[in-house]
This record gives sequence, structure tokens and C-alpha cells, in this order.
Amino acid sequence: MALGGVMIFAVRFALCLLLALAPLHARAQGDDKAMMIASDDADMAAAIAKARSSLDEFLALSDTPPPGTGRFKLKVMVADGNATEHFWVIPFKRTETGFVGILANEPEIVQNVVLGQDIEFTRDDISDWGYTRNGHQVGSFTVCVMFKKMSKEEADSMRAAYGFDC
Repeated sequence: MALGGVMIFAVRFALCLLLALAPLHARAQGDDKAMMIASDDADMAAAIAKARSSLDEFLALSDTPPPGTGRFKLKVMVADGNATEHFWVIPFKRTETGFVGILANEPEIVQNVVLGQDIEFTRDDISDWGYTRNGHQVGSFTVCVMFKKMSKEEADSMRAAYGFDC
């Protein structure tokens, strides 16, 4: 990847994290861009499997958040024809048929959703979850995979700024 491409990637990734971790009103005003990772990436598949296997515990915790926790979020898969993209949904709530929440990322691939839109989704659409506990990120397994695709300096900076332990 050329230096210009690396810089664009780093800026887009930083915006993605900032929007996902910032207060909701800031998210609606930002320009969040997604990071592209191949659909057959083994690390990403493992992260999604880990998130899905622990989803029940996360949802129970989000129903009754303990002191020191907040910013509960889900990452969901949105399909548009043959294109698929994953988005953070913040905040979210359960419905009779699944979930509803506000899309917190600007689409890059799919064209059937927009930043700030209320979207309905099911459990099968969920690819990650996360929240903060005493200033540290819990979950967000797919973000930890993205750190592996960045420079060490950029990843370390993002870890320190947003409380990631991965």
C-alpha cells in the first residue's frame, strides 16, 4: 500500500473509532469511513465467532449495566445485493423480532443505509459487540483485528486513546 493509501486508511480508521466511542451527538455530525478487510480473513472470522459465542452474556449485561459501564454497542452486517458491510449501531434496543438502533458509520460499499438511520436487525446480523468498563474497552473483537492491519504506532496510539487492551 502506498504511503498516501496508508494515511487515508489511518485517518478513516481513527474516525471510525472516534465515532464509535464518542457521545452520540458527535457521531451524527462526523464523517466515518469503514476499513476494508477481505471477507475470508481468518482473524476477522475468529473475532466474529468469539463475539457471537459471547453475545448472550453481553446482552444480559447491557440489560442491567453495572456501575462503571457504558457505551454499549453492536456491530451488524448489512447486505445490499452482493455487497456486505459491517456497521456499529449505537444505541440499540431489543424489539419483539430482534433489535433496532442508530447506524453509527458512513457506508462505503452498501447503498441501502445511511449514517444516523434507524435500522432493524436480527441476532444473525450481529458480528461484534462492545462497551466501556472503567475507561477500558471490552469486546470490540473486530477492532482488535483491525489493529493488526495498521502500523504499530497508529495501533498503539488508538489503544491508548480509547482504552483498548488488545
